[in-house]
Amino acid sequence: VQLQASGGGLVQAGGSLKLSCTVSGIIFTISTKGWYRQAPGEQRELVATITSGGRTNYVDFVKGRFTISRDNAKNTVYLQMNSLKPEDTGVYYCYTERSRIDTTKHWGQGTQVTVSS
Repeated sequence: VQLQASGGGLVQAGGSLKLSCTVSGIIFTISTKGWYRQAPGEQRELVATITSGGRTNYVDFVKGRFTISRDNAKNTVYLQMNSLKPEDTGVYYCYTERSRIDTTKHWGQGTQVTVSS
């Protein structure tokens, strides 16, 4: 299983970025996917998830600002991030569970997001 994340960068507060994560090596459509982030000196924390049926879930600090989506035809999951804040800075990691039954997580390499004030 391989995940390739991209789309990170440097942006000013209030700006937007869209992260992408392309998945290979598994059947893309049958598993939950999501994004975590890790700020400097902090533990990795969940940001958003999307199920195989398209149901989404967000942590409170990104609700209304971030949108997770998936394109099954492209085997890609996205994270649209708007109204970015300096505290959103960190390395963002995408993951996929292996299947509906096997919730083992496979991780991408991470993409750096830096929001300047």
